Amino acid sequence: MEKILRKPKWLKSKIPSGKEYRLVREIVEDNKLHTICTSGHCPNMDECWGRGTATLMILGDICTRSCGFCNVKTGRPLPVDTQEPKRVANSVVLMKLKHCVLTSVDRDDLDDLGAHIWINTVQEIKKESPKTTIETLIPDFDGREELIKKVCTAGQDVVSHNLETVRRITPWARSRAKYDISLRTLKIIAGTGVVTKSGIMVGLGETQEEVIETLKDMRNADVQVVTIGQYLQPTKKHLMVKEYVSPEQFEVYKKFGLELGFRFVESSPLVRSSYRAEKHVGI
Repeated sequence: MEKILRKPKWLKSKIPSGKEYRLVREIVEDNKLHTICTSGHCPNMDECWGRGTATLMILGDICTRSCGFCNVKTGRPLPVDTQEPKRVANSVVLMKLKHCVLTSVDRDDLDDLGAHIWINTVQEIKKESPKTTIETLIPDFDGREELIKKVCTAGQDVVSHNLETVRRITPWARSRAKYDISLRTLKIIAGTGVVTKSGIMVGLGETQEEVIETLKDMRNADVQVVTIGQYLQPTKKHLMVKEYVSPEQFEVYKKFGLELGFRFVESSPLVRSSYRAEKHVGI
């Protein structure tokens, strides 16, 4: 039986509070929206919401995939809500968001894998709140180039797709996604001319050499921004933490990433995909 590791002191985070946090939470609940901030138990929620940044999850809250690291519900999703793009856009206005990150569950049940809702949501936000910058954190769309290109040219400022982990661990951590399909997705994103971003978790048993190889793969796919954060086990049913990576090791990864030519490397234990995402616009 594997030993459960004790969480180190550097992983302590602030309990969400404050006026801005309460305002965003009320709007999210009143408009029946979903956020990866809450479903993913993000440790930076208070900081991001207080800065006028939030990550909204579209296409419902039930995913057709069942990844070993992810706390989003999995199963048979509800029918697509065609009014969701308007509700999201209205909420962005009410929240007075300076920067909005959109993500989604996977919708392998849909013919276009949800691409039309992605496009409509970006366009509605731009119409209702033209000064709000947008990052879309998209699924792989099974590597379908026509869908990826349509979504990436909807009007957002940054497009992100996460590799999540190193090649060797991908089959255990990701239920359907393939490492090479994700690299292909990133290459297609970069080809549209938009700022291209990706991220990985560490602490799943990867080696330093594997992380460096993954960073090289990202750069070869023309990724410009990368995030590296500590994997935290959401429940006992999910993959166990193999290691709590030290802040010093995160600095090693950051230094190597910058040497490879990434424009931004966000690398520390509490970093998540959308951490300080507003900095990555217009690079």
